[in-house]
Amino acid sequence: MVTEVAKGSGYMTAFKVVAVLNTAVVFAQAVTAGQLMSGAGAGLHGTGSFVVHLLGLVQLIVAVLIWRPGRVAGWPALVSVAILLLGFVQSMLGGSGAVMTHVPLGMALFGLCVWLVVWSWRR
Repeated sequence: MVTEVAKGSGYMTAFKVVAVLNTAVVFAQAVTAGQLMSGAGAGLHGTGSFVVHLLGLVQLIVAVLIWRPGRVAGWPALVSVAILLLGFVQSMLGGSGAVMTHVPLGMALFGLCVWLVVWSWRR
């Protein structure tokens, strides 16, 4: 149950917004990855990875804010850490050309993002 502190502070609304944006950008990464396979879109995919890192960090910060002062469950902050770290691993693997690992991890990253969106909007 979300406490009044979390409801009244706007942290939960901020988390919802950031979670949706992060999920949309991760999805856009899948689209630009498809374009990469056809020989285009390298610049967009690289820029998108930076945005995934940035939004992952913001999502982690907001997740901690809804957890600590808001007394909401702590697991969304842990999932946000996993999302942030997976984003960095994805960048490392993508740069090295390890497509066999890069694609499944990208799917896992998208799944974690969707999970947080569903959780946040069901509250």
